[in-house]
Amino acid sequence: MIIYENAYFRKLFDGIGVFPLAASRYGITPIWASEVEKAPISITKHHFPNMLHIGDITKINGGKIPPVDVITFGSPCQNLSKIGKREGLAGGGQSNLFYQALRIIEEMRCATNDVYPVIAVWENVMGAFSSNNRMDFKAVLKSFTNTKIPMPASGVWANVGMVRGNNIDVCWRLLDAQYWGRPTLAQRRRRIFLVADFRGDRAREILFKARNLQSFPATCGKDRLSSPSTSGRSSEKTRRNIPIVRPFQERRMRSAAKDKNETGFIGSFGKTGDPFPTLLAGSVNIFSFWYEGKEKEGFIRQLTPLECERLMGLPEASITISLLFII
Repeated sequence: MIIYENAYFRKLFDGIGVFPLAASRYGITPIWASEVEKAPISITKHHFPNMLHIGDITKINGGKIPPVDVITFGSPCQNLSKIGKREGLAGGGQSNLFYQALRIIEEMRCATNDVYPVIAVWENVMGAFSSNNRMDFKAVLKSFTNTKIPMPASGVWANVGMVRGNNIDVCWRLLDAQYWGRPTLAQRRRRIFLVADFRGDRAREILFKARNLQSFPATCGKDRLSSPSTSGRSSEKTRRNIPIVRPFQERRMRSAAKDKNETGFIGSFGKTGDPFPTLLAGSVNIFSFWYEGKEKEGFIRQLTPLECERLMGLPEASITISLLFII
């Protein structure tokens, strides 16, 4: 998706640098990023050795740093996620860092006479629609537009929408990673993407206009696992054993075993077309694996760091970096 051609770009809450990776593939130059965790920073430095790291977001003055065209940020989701404690933006010590990002944007615009940034992109979990009795997303829209935003008549935020305030267009859309990219990552990962255009005329085009995505074929190599989209090829055609990879649902397996539910137990080993769950930083990511026609000889194993890198669509590093903590 082209946000702003030949633009200068920066990322708050950078993580492992996936936003800069996507931007660079469309001619946008990543200039600098804010991240505090050493391990993710080491990965970003490997892929973007020329990108400056400016540290803790709470210590950044947006008016004293080089201005950029596009600012993106996926502020911490722990207090918004449906699997978290749901304290919300105001009550959560992590998710309320969203307001630090807005502060930096406002400081930069003030210092540049409202010239920079031109575009801001915010990404977060679907739970932001419903946390704090659905008031958190209203607060997000109000923060971007600096105007009063009414609740929808239905009382529920739609998965796609647009508001306008003070010449700022804000559009949002719920996207699921399993439907994007070639080859598909096959990961069920629903996220809100919000685009704010401070010049007020391109947010809709950026987020809603259909475009062909660039295709970045995955590299192949010895012992590489096939993706769910390619694992259907027969061994007769390829003249070799075809590895089959399926998502493994440990909780479902344990529950089915406890209830002596044979169908549920078998289903926990995954079916063709099942999306993989989001990779987690705090737990071991495992999947079921077997060769075509040899299901009874299958087994369960952990993802390797290189496989995590591939599943995230990252370019393979010449030196393998440990990515067990990446998501």
